[in-house]
Amino acid sequence: MVNALKNLLGKKSNGIGIEMAPDKINIVQLSQTGTGYKLEHFISVEVPEGFIIEGLIAEPPDMAQLIQETLSEHKLKPKQVATGIPSREGIVRIVPVPAELSDEELREMVNQEAGLYLPFPREDADVDYQKLSTFEDEDGIEKVQVLLAATRKEVTDTYISTFEQAGLKIDVLEATSFALLRTIRDQLLSVPPEEAVTLADIEFDSTEIAILVDGIPQFSRTIPIGTYQVQTAINQALNLPPERNTEMLLEMTVPANPTEITGSEGTMEEGQPEIQAMSKVLSELADELRRSIDFYINQSEGLEVTQLLLAGPGAAIGQIDEFFNQRLSLITSIVDPVEALSIEDEEQKIPEILRPALGVVLGLGLREV
Repeated sequence: MVNALKNLLGKKSNGIGIEMAPDKINIVQLSQTGTGYKLEHFISVEVPEGFIIEGLIAEPPDMAQLIQETLSEHKLKPKQVATGIPSREGIVRIVPVPAELSDEELREMVNQEAGLYLPFPREDADVDYQKLSTFEDEDGIEKVQVLLAATRKEVTDTYISTFEQAGLKIDVLEATSFALLRTIRDQLLSVPPEEAVTLADIEFDSTEIAILVDGIPQFSRTIPIGTYQVQTAINQALNLPPERNTEMLLEMTVPANPTEITGSEGTMEEGQPEIQAMSKVLSELADELRRSIDFYINQSEGLEVTQLLLAGPGAAIGQIDEFFNQRLSLITSIVDPVEALSIEDEEQKIPEILRPALGVVLGLGLREV
């Protein structure tokens, strides 16, 4: 991977962050101020159907042309870009290694043993790593946690090729989950180390779940439920044709209390079929979240999941935090990446309703400040 995890919180210069999703391309350029960051540019354009399928670029030449035309239209000429590969395409593992290893010895060890942690051949993988915290194991031996990240070369090659065709140089290529974690780093580090936090990034066609301790991902999973699936259920309930545009969801509110949907007797009430449809899909997502949390807790000792953070475009659905709070009995809050990074948006380029959706692209933009 290209600087995938090197200097995870490091900064570059004169570049932009570009997030490519199945429905949109988001582009951000930030500059640093005394107390935070200033938003120099924010651009969001629709991506035609078929350009990105299940998170992967299916039409690199067309995507390259769209990126090139968008930058040209807004008179942007970046020297370099940071972009992200969907987290579902990455493998992340926490590997304990002896603390006395030199950097060169660690590099050799990772290259030799990375294949033990991958579901595909080592020669087909791009691998990167970063040292984390030190600890003592059960025998009192000092070790260091190493965050190992890998993806298939054919995936990274497709991203590199797309940007080359757009006339751009990638200097940071990382998993989108790392970009999001960078955005909310301070919020995560405020949680006591004995507590775990679940982060649910509700994107267009999937939800990325990560369970974190001390800001470090310990468990991750992709659930094939996103805003598109919610919108599709609503359209079917209303006998409307399929629609990729999910902006309708930004104007909707999901009932927090189950009785608001089913009635006091527990039977489904008539009327508002779109609300019933939306609630059903989000309830399925809540069930999957619960299964993931229970699985993690059963594999861990002495840890408790205390909070749920919601990010992504789906987090903008009205009362969705209260909805999950009721179903999961977890303190639930919505991520506001603009506030988290103290970003100055003097020209109001980012509507407040869109803020939860921009955690990834702002995290990518940070790499280019």
